[in-house]
Amino acid sequence: MFPVHSARTSAGVRRLARALGSLLAIVLLLVGSISALAAPAAAALDDDRYDGNIFALYAGNGSLVPPRSSLAQAQLDGRVTVLVYYLDDSSASKRFAPVVSELQRLWGQAVELIPLVTDPLQNRPIEGPADPAGYWNGTIPQVVIFDSNGKLVFDASGQVNVDAINSVISAATGIPMAPRSGNSTTVSFNELNSEVVPSS
Repeated sequence: MFPVHSARTSAGVRRLARALGSLLAIVLLLVGSISALAAPAAAALDDDRYDGNIFALYAGNGSLVPPRSSLAQAQLDGRVTVLVYYLDDSSASKRFAPVVSELQRLWGQAVELIPLVTDPLQNRPIEGPADPAGYWNGTIPQVVIFDSNGKLVFDASGQVNVDAINSVISAATGIPMAPRSGNSTTVSFNELNSEVVPSS
């Protein structure tokens, strides 16, 4: 009698397992269909929407955030420091992101590059000369450079020319800039960087 009852139970379990498997397949198919109908993600360089990490999206370099050091530590170590104030939901910051990535490519070993989102800096007391909030002028993007003695040597806002920044960094570090082959502009979007050199 046990073998007959056991065989019936086993067959019932197999039918239930097949039914659950079919139900799971139908649910997954429905979820996949609904996902396919959803609007695609659209990152836009020219609007003030939050799209995510602007350095990963618009400069192909997600390694810039979070910064590896603080202003206080960089000054304590006697390093030339470049602060870049930005917001992830700012079209001006999105357009400036490739410049920051280029600075890291050129100077990453020689300077401390510290990109800082400005939201946490607003409406709080300044906590001394090593507090980056004390150097932010309320605009974005803004680039501030300190020499190895902690002296402010550059402060500019907006779409600051990368050559102007490079010139100040070169003077502050004592490292000459490599000669450039013609005028070039860095073009970036969605983790693809390429250098465009106009023909002469």
